[in-house]
Amino acid sequence: MFTGSGVSAESGLKTFRDSDGLWENYRIEEVATPQAWEHDRTKVLEFYNLRRKQVLDARPNAAHHALAKLEEKYDVQIVTQNIDDLHERAGSKKVLHLHGEIRKSRSSVDPKLVYEIEGTEIREGEKCSKGSQLRPHIVWFGEMVPELERAVMMVSRADIFIIIGTSLQVYPAASLINYAPPESEKYFIDPRASENLNSEFVIINEKAGTGVPALTEKLMEEA
Repeated sequence: MFTGSGVSAESGLKTFRDSDGLWENYRIEEVATPQAWEHDRTKVLEFYNLRRKQVLDARPNAAHHALAKLEEKYDVQIVTQNIDDLHERAGSKKVLHLHGEIRKSRSSVDPKLVYEIEGTEIREGEKCSKGSQLRPHIVWFGEMVPELERAVMMVSRADIFIIIGTSLQVYPAASLINYAPPESEKYFIDPRASENLNSEFVIINEKAGTGVPALTEKLMEEA
């Protein structure tokens, strides 16, 4: 599985490209780059504290629950661009977050030092064991994607490859589509999925909340 923001949108979490979305009043450069962190860490912390609260208030939707149910008959491995934990809260056990996790913090000097966040906030003055300010455990624009190699490995071994709720516009994550085995079954669930994407894909032009449960039911019957 390769999931994007469209999966979480139906749980009330706005996507980056929504015209009325959470990011509307912020430029990328202000809150989602290493330069923003150096320039105004207070604004960056406030922004992600707000996002974290919204994630905690959200609940998994039908798509999240359907993918978790699929584990009854399949070895389901999810690569997600989402920084929320709705897949896990629905019951999915194997989830790889390409772009980080909103409910975790990490050291500003050592990316291997990662901590669970209690509550909704990272505060100024909260430090890692090496004495540096804690930052959101998020991959910002301009930073390397440390889990990309592992994600490529997961996709390259898939017997069934399903893309859900992503525009395939954010790289390098979107490049994962190129690593799916030629012989694998391929599905793309999204209201704006293009039929010209790849002739190997079965296109399902529906929202995740309806398209995923329907496909899950089909796959469960075939298992």
